[in-house]
Amino acid sequence: MSRRLKCLLAGALVSLHLWAGAAQAGGNCDADPVSPLQLAAAAETAVRVAAALDQADAPVALVSRVGADLSRHGLVYSHAGFAVRDHPRGRWSVVHLLNECRSTHSGLYVQGLVNFFSDDLVNQDARITWLEPDLARRLASHLAGPSATTLHHPRYNVIARPGSRDYQNSTLWMVEVLATQLADYPGPVDRDAAIAHAEAMGFEPDRIRIAYTRRVLGGLFSTNAVFTDHPVATRVSGSYPVATVRSILAWLASTGNITSELEWWAGVLQHAGGPG
Repeated sequence: MSRRLKCLLAGALVSLHLWAGAAQAGGNCDADPVSPLQLAAAAETAVRVAAALDQADAPVALVSRVGADLSRHGLVYSHAGFAVRDHPRGRWSVVHLLNECRSTHSGLYVQGLVNFFSDDLVNQDARITWLEPDLARRLASHLAGPSATTLHHPRYNVIARPGSRDYQNSTLWMVEVLATQLADYPGPVDRDAAIAHAEAMGFEPDRIRIAYTRRVLGGLFSTNAVFTDHPVATRVSGSYPVATVRSILAWLASTGNITSELEWWAGVLQHAGGPG
């Protein structure tokens, strides 16, 4: 076993932390524990991602994973987090928002890369997105300190509406964090100001189609989807504006804030170079 893999596996045993209170992260809390094969696959991905992060040596990068199959919506990645190089809880710790047990609550977590890629994923496809240096520097400082919790709203909705004061999800939290750091605000900022700035800089959510019949019969997102977060006109049309990994990456690319990317499907490098 390589030294890198030993370090990553050791970190996986201790790297899950919640800033406020103890809870189980992500997915269904009644699910079976991670199998040895799943852990081995996650460790392989973690080693690959860590090596690429080390080589680039930027202070932070976006890391995306496939936690749910959203292919019917034309989406590949369902979730992303910020991998922070010099985080107090370990090198290349991932800071991200997780839904707790498919409930309407969330928490902010810091996880090692093995944990990040072992959370009951559809597959081990992964994408790293490196950011413009000044933005990366500000993000790394923000995410490594107590200010990281400033914009977190614990009421979770997987289809949270951008601009909603009542709910948030993992990708919407990322949009709001990115917006504050792109603006380089000198002090605390609220969620309204964050999303207003994101929209002023050209952020556009994806449109997720959820037909009324699917909603009534259980829909795509089960118990952690709150449709009433959206106006009646949206619910009638079935076209829901939602922050997605794709919309985040498109926004960052359009504003010139992506410097390079790497992407692997089934462990095979698919994309390397600039945004695209």
